[in-house]
Amino acid sequence: MKSSSFSTDDAMRDPAKVFRSPDAVVHAQGLTQEHKLRILRHWEFDCCELLVAEEENMGGGEPARLHEVLQATARLRAHAEDPAG
Repeated sequence: MKSSSFSTDDAMRDPAKVFRSPDAVVHAQGLTQEHKLRILRHWEFDCCELLVAEEENMGGGEPARLHEVLQATARLRAHAEDPAG
């Protein structure tokens, strides 16, 4: 996490400003599974928007981390479905 205190609303609005990586969302304390998935879905949307902008030669910001977001989402879902987890 980039800062020790954050609001869930801040994390929903701009996950990349609150978390160092999508994996940090998965391991964040104090968030429900649902909140983590919602944050990752928002991050996924942001990544897709960034990729569209790059395709239209309007890039120049941070690189999209779509692959990392999708992997983190898959790990979170797999952990939720694991009866031992």
